[in-house]
Amino acid sequence: MKLPQAVRCVFTAGLLFVFSWLRGADATFTPLAIGTSGTMREGVAIFLPEGLDAANLPYTPTLVEAPAIQDALPKDWRLVPTFSSDGKRCRATVKIGADDDLYGGGEVTGPLRRNGTSITLWNTDNYIYETDEGRRLYQSHPWVLGLRRDGSAYGVIFDSTWKAELDCGKAITFTSEGPAFPVLVIDRSSPQAVLQALADLTGKMALPPRWALGYQQCRWSYYPDTRVREVADEFRQRKIPCDVIWMDIDYMDGFRVFTFDKIGFPDPARLNAYLHERGFKSIWMIDPGVKLDSGYKVYADGCAQDVWVKTAAGQDYHGEVWPGLCAFPDFTRPETRLWWSGLYRDFIATGIDGVWNDMNEPAIFNVPGKAMPVDNLHRGGGEIPAGPHLRYRNIYGLLMTRATREGIAAVQPEKRPFVLTRANFLGGQRYAATWTGDNSSSEEHMKLGVPMTLTLGLSGQPFVGPDLGGFAGKATPELWSQWIGFGALFPFCRGHAAKGDNDKEPWAFGEKVERTARLAIERRYRLLPYFYTVFREASITGLPVMRPVFMADPADLSLRKEESVFMIGADLLVVPQWSKKTNLPKGLWREITLVPGDREDRDQARLLMRAGSILPLGRVVQNTTENSLTPLTLLVCLDDAGRARGQLYDDDGDGFGYEKGQYRLTTYVAQKHGGRIEVKVATRSGQWTAPLPETRVEVVDGNGQRKTGVFIP
Repeated sequence: MKLPQAVRCVFTAGLLFVFSWLRGADATFTPLAIGTSGTMREGVAIFLPEGLDAANLPYTPTLVEAPAIQDALPKDWRLVPTFSSDGKRCRATVKIGADDDLYGGGEVTGPLRRNGTSITLWNTDNYIYETDEGRRLYQSHPWVLGLRRDGSAYGVIFDSTWKAELDCGKAITFTSEGPAFPVLVIDRSSPQAVLQALADLTGKMALPPRWALGYQQCRWSYYPDTRVREVADEFRQRKIPCDVIWMDIDYMDGFRVFTFDKIGFPDPARLNAYLHERGFKSIWMIDPGVKLDSGYKVYADGCAQDVWVKTAAGQDYHGEVWPGLCAFPDFTRPETRLWWSGLYRDFIATGIDGVWNDMNEPAIFNVPGKAMPVDNLHRGGGEIPAGPHLRYRNIYGLLMTRATREGIAAVQPEKRPFVLTRANFLGGQRYAATWTGDNSSSEEHMKLGVPMTLTLGLSGQPFVGPDLGGFAGKATPELWSQWIGFGALFPFCRGHAAKGDNDKEPWAFGEKVERTARLAIERRYRLLPYFYTVFREASITGLPVMRPVFMADPADLSLRKEESVFMIGADLLVVPQWSKKTNLPKGLWREITLVPGDREDRDQARLLMRAGSILPLGRVVQNTTENSLTPLTLLVCLDDAGRARGQLYDDDGDGFGYEKGQYRLTTYVAQKHGGRIEVKVATRSGQWTAPLPETRVEVVDGNGQRKTGVFIP
């Protein structure tokens, strides 16, 4: 009998933890004293082992600013790492409380609560998470969040890019295959405060364009361009909201990046114009592998500028990917990043709206581990020193997306760039959104998407979600219906399907499933004003968009293992219909409906709003080029004192006017006066001059029914 993957992961992690504990007791690791320590700011400390120069720390892209000690370590500081080394590897261990709960670690399979697990930080192309039982995936986040019984929290950054093992047991142990590294420890009063400190250190997600929050449709591949038009037209004819159509790898000429298939996609500018006329944006894939072809301009120019990753012997490294043998840009070199950015000029000029960087671990076919040799040479430049692939593989994808984002911004400086990446590293939220890679059309992976997305959010990446319906495998109508019923509320919301598998568009499974999908997506579009407000909060504070329920009450121990229910922001609770025996936050949460028929549809997630909150809702639109705030609905759920409060953020939806004050942030308050419920504007900031929307008030009562309130401008 084959055990479910989640069970296999937990079992394997347990064995690996035992082995790693035994390894930790190995006498070949000798202690290293702490050479330097101190606080960088209140509640944030840094520790360096002896021999590591505070003025010349190893390069990593994790921190937005070089760490600097401002004060001595407080005498009552609780979390102090110990360091050790075996001459080649360096280890840091942080002892924790016996009752502490651990989270984070970035992109991981397995449970939300990470106690007793072990993962390998080594970015790996991992189709349906089968390699190494899912212990290493496409991203590496050397980070752990800890919660104490009283709800206070801490976080630990192991600031090293080298291949490493991260064990979460009676202690947090990070074993790097490289030299000594700093350890940063955050100690704050709540997990929210820790995550805000993490964002201050590693950077915040930029506010995305509003269209990126809509529903999106992809497959490998829509081919030829007439098929793209057919899919777009089906959405509009069937009145199913959608904002983005994605172009996978087959649009290229023989998989050559920055080219177009002359037969299937003879006029990409015309295709993009067709999509734009119908309210769609388009996102096109770009991989890092550049086909070896002397007649191919990108390859020839790359050779002329000597941009490629080298072998240990100093020759251009060649590895097989989709086009056959490829060379790979060395993104540690500033010259290479500038060259790569420049390739987007003509590409984006065809009307492309966003870029998908895939295969950028980078994946290599037909070799052990699907990876380059670890002794391949990255030559570096500027702040990045030369070093082996063992050091730089984990940040290859991050550096690629940095160059991609800079290239898009240079071509379209008036628009907010959108980049999606498969490979990334801690701090990479500054450059790209992400998804959870090649999942499968299975009930196991449907459910696994919740803790995976939550864990990435707890690791600093707010804009994330899995492929809805599962990328690989043939989804059944029942599975797809269940998946879209709650998956339409992930921060990143994209349906996807692999080549050779069944169609997974909302209408592909018959009328009944299409109705469920339409309801689920319409719910998302009604919530877009709230989503956009929460995304704006994430861009300011670093808090996740999608949150574990323990964040509603960090001291409630019953919530610590809950991984099927989640929150969007602080005020909306999502309970998938398949979620049974759930632990919900205490207090009053009232069930709400958003569109006619959603309560009767068996596959729609239950939605509950927090008492004392106001949710801003729009009308159902087919895409975000339409104004959903005509009218604005303020959905009010009063607390026991008859009060409620909420916010609405709005701006042009694209561009950077908001950075100059061209936005409107409105705080609403509600108060019950006898039988009358009044909603007023408490504060309004920003200089945006767009007309104020017509505003309606609906109040949710104890039975989930609606009654009308009064809005006082």
